[in-house]
Amino acid sequence: MPVSAPADKRFRRAHVRPTRHTPWRSRWLRLLTGTAIVVVLAFGVFAVAGYALSSKRLTIRRIAVSGNMRMSTGEVHMLLGELIGANVLTADIEASRQRLLHESKWVADAEIRRVFPAAVAVGLTERRVVALGRIGEDVRLLDQTGDIIDYFGPDYAEFDLPIVDGLGPVDGLLIDPERFALARRVLTALQPRGDLTKRVSQIDVSDRRDVVLVLDDSVLVHVGAERFVERLQSYVELAAALRERVPDIDSVNMRFDDRVFVLPRHQEHVAAPRRGGKK
Repeated sequence: MPVSAPADKRFRRAHVRPTRHTPWRSRWLRLLTGTAIVVVLAFGVFAVAGYALSSKRLTIRRIAVSGNMRMSTGEVHMLLGELIGANVLTADIEASRQRLLHESKWVADAEIRRVFPAAVAVGLTERRVVALGRIGEDVRLLDQTGDIIDYFGPDYAEFDLPIVDGLGPVDGLLIDPERFALARRVLTALQPRGDLTKRVSQIDVSDRRDVVLVLDDSVLVHVGAERFVERLQSYVELAAALRERVPDIDSVNMRFDDRVFVLPRHQEHVAAPRRGGKK
């Protein structure tokens, strides 16, 4: 019968590898090699950066402008003139953008992008004229927020809009925001009705509860604070009948549902017939 003898531990193979000692010269060699590589890379980076900052190939020579309708390309170039000759990498793009926003009366927003190797692209969003507002003795171009763009004059003859009166000054503001909002409501309502819009020469919003439309024949039509187009259309339809009774009309009050009140020039109010011809 076989008998298993215990293994002799003296003959067991060791599982731990003997420690190898790296000579100090090898360690220094690897350290010097790594340091040299870092120095070479750093030198290369600085050399490339220095070349980029001094290279004439990266000097801005062109400014491309888009999105401008009222503002000329020459005006944009004049405001951004400091970019010409600057390095495309280091040029202060944000400072140039702020200059456009603050020094141009027409720029609502601007985007400036670097275009390598030697240009910048400028995209403009211009302010949009929505009203002509009379402020004091002057008529100004107003944008959609009620801010003043410029004085109205012959250069802006294409803006054939009614002049808005009664905007201000109010409480220290040149333009009262609530009155401007009311004026915009009237203009927006009239916009699809070119036949009526061309008859309105002025819009008075002095009384926020009663808008007054001044027509091309100098008649003042009171239309209240709503249903502006409907009430103006009613007056146009009744105008001939009203002039049969009051030949020289100063103003007409269309704010009431069943009656029209007519004021002859230099006289007291008189009641006109009920709408629909009823007396």
